[in-house]
Amino acid sequence: MNMKRVSTALIGFPIVAGLLIFGNKYVIDALFAVVSLFALYEYNHALKLKAKPVQWIGYVACILIAFIHIIPIQHLITIIGILIPSTVLILFLHVIISNMKINIVDIALTLFGICYIVLFLLFLPILMGRENGKLLVWYIIFAAWGTDVFAYFVGKKFGKHKFSPVSPKKSIEGCVGGALGALVLFVLYTIFLNVHHDMGINYCIIAVIAVLLSLIGQVGDFSASTIKRYVGIKDYSNLFPGHGGMLDRIDSVIFIAPFAYFLLMII
Repeated sequence: MNMKRVSTALIGFPIVAGLLIFGNKYVIDALFAVVSLFALYEYNHALKLKAKPVQWIGYVACILIAFIHIIPIQHLITIIGILIPSTVLILFLHVIISNMKINIVDIALTLFGICYIVLFLLFLPILMGRENGKLLVWYIIFAAWGTDVFAYFVGKKFGKHKFSPVSPKKSIEGCVGGALGALVLFVLYTIFLNVHHDMGINYCIIAVIAVLLSLIGQVGDFSASTIKRYVGIKDYSNLFPGHGGMLDRIDSVIFIAPFAYFLLMII
């Protein structure tokens, strides 16, 4: 077992948990702004090997996450709706002003990074600002990191059938074990919520959501790996010893966040 990986997790998880539990919505918004800045920087740094992403506009989008709860909720969708076409406009202006030194591929990859990292991650602070959001957000943590832990141990013990060359260390057995592990965590956590917080969550519905979010998170993991394979790197950075970079650590969380938001609103 990689002791660097274990020690980083033992130090990092309590810090993240403490911020999510005790931080107010403004602290949490700032936290996710910083997380998205690190992740987008790693994405841009990786893609510099293949393209010239317009970095500043992505970083501005990350910073705006810190102000998400200053904006009245009734105006939020309108503002996001205005910002997306405005971003596309600014990116095309870069192509025109640079006389095609920045090209369509550069701005496409820039816009993809903003949608993939910033827009997807935005659903986490939005969820946490809703009623019982601080309780519901743990479903996302369990779906992402719970799946990772169970997939790692099941794959190491029983993994024989490789899943995809995109991530050669992952096995079908590990993927199934990760989904089952997430299911167990979801059910146990739902028992806690129903008993101690009188949430009245339906166990059948939450079981289906558990499997769906676990599988979506695993797709997110593979998706981040496809970018790394494309640019020819192993990790996005060495920010977390044994875990790689910020984007390596939250690739599943990013993918899960928007789907979790809408699914959890059902319950």
